[in-house]
Amino acid sequence: MRIIAGKLRRRKLRSNRGLTTRPITDRVKEVLFENMGGEFHGERVADIFAGTGTLGLEAISRGAASCVFMEKDTRARRLLLENVEALGVADQSLCWQVDVLHTSFLPKGVSAFLPYDVIFLDPPYRMIGSLETGSRFFRSLERLARPNVSRLGATLVFRVPEHSEFSVPDAWKLQWSLPISAMELHVYESLPAAGIEHEPRQRPQDRHSP
Repeated sequence: MRIIAGKLRRRKLRSNRGLTTRPITDRVKEVLFENMGGEFHGERVADIFAGTGTLGLEAISRGAASCVFMEKDTRARRLLLENVEALGVADQSLCWQVDVLHTSFLPKGVSAFLPYDVIFLDPPYRMIGSLETGSRFFRSLERLARPNVSRLGATLVFRVPEHSEFSVPDAWKLQWSLPISAMELHVYESLPAAGIEHEPRQRPQDRHSP
C-alpha cells in the first residue's frame, strides 16, 4: 500500500490484510481519485471505516485540508496512527476510535475539520446487507447528511461488492457509479431535503468528452 499522487507520492503505508476492513488496492484507489478530479483544494474529509487510512491520507496528499479518520478496530487504529505520524500529517488528522453505527459524526475539539466536504465510506462487506430503510446503518447515514455534519453538496464515496442490494437515505443523491475489480464505487451528493432534484455532477473524464 502506498500514496499514489500529491505531496506524499510514493510513500508507503502500513496495512494488515487480516483487519476487519478490507484495504483498497492501489489500482482501484488511483482510478477512483482520477475520476474525482485528481486533486483536492482544501476540502475537509471524513474517512469512515478508515482502516489504516489509505483513502483519507491519499486525499491529504492531494490537497485536502484535513481528515477525520473513524475506525473502531483497535489494531487498525494503531496502524493508522503510525501512518499519520510517519507521513507527518498529525496536525491535519484526527484518528477517532468510534462506532460508526452510533456516532454523531461530530468529534469534539476540531471545529475547523467540519462540516465535511468529502466522505469516504468503506464498511466491511458483511455490513452492506444490513443497509436498509430503518436499520442502524441507514439511520447513521441520515445523521451524516445533517447540515452541521456535511455541507450541502458534499460528496459521499461508497464502496460495496458488485451486485450489492442496499438502500440509502433520500438525503444522498446518486451522481455516478463505477464498477471495478469485483466491486462498485457509488458517488453521492448531499441534498438540502429529500426529493429535491439536482443535475447529476459529471465525472472529470466526461466533462471533456466531445
